[in-house]
Amino acid sequence: MIKETYPVKAGDMTAAGDVSARIKRQMKQLGISAPIMRRISVCTYEAEINLVIHSLGGELTFEIMPGKILVCARDRGPGIADIDKAMTEGWSTASNEVRNMGFGAGMGLPNMKRNADEFSITSQVGVGTEISMGFLI
Repeated sequence: MIKETYPVKAGDMTAAGDVSARIKRQMKQLGISAPIMRRISVCTYEAEINLVIHSLGGELTFEIMPGKILVCARDRGPGIADIDKAMTEGWSTASNEVRNMGFGAGMGLPNMKRNADEFSITSQVGVGTEISMGFLI
């Protein structure tokens, strides 16, 4: 079993994507199949970008266990007042500055749910959000 937790700094667009790239390299070294690796990479990237854009900082945890890979994103931040609305494709609270950089299209959470075999999200306004994703291998 392997379990790694990586910190993600709020607002650091220059480092955005670094953690998901490290996780992808680790999966390659472990021989995870390309289709599974692709789905996990989409999810870790989307989660990492959300941590950078929408939170006050957080962490991304990657865990390999027999038959399954788990990815968990936890943040400190504003939380999500309406999870159902946040899960709607195209809905976003991203700033205009972030949108002008090509992010904040409102596809992050829907993409995560679509690519994971198991998906759950919990959030508390003023505290933060936790997203858990499972992938069968």
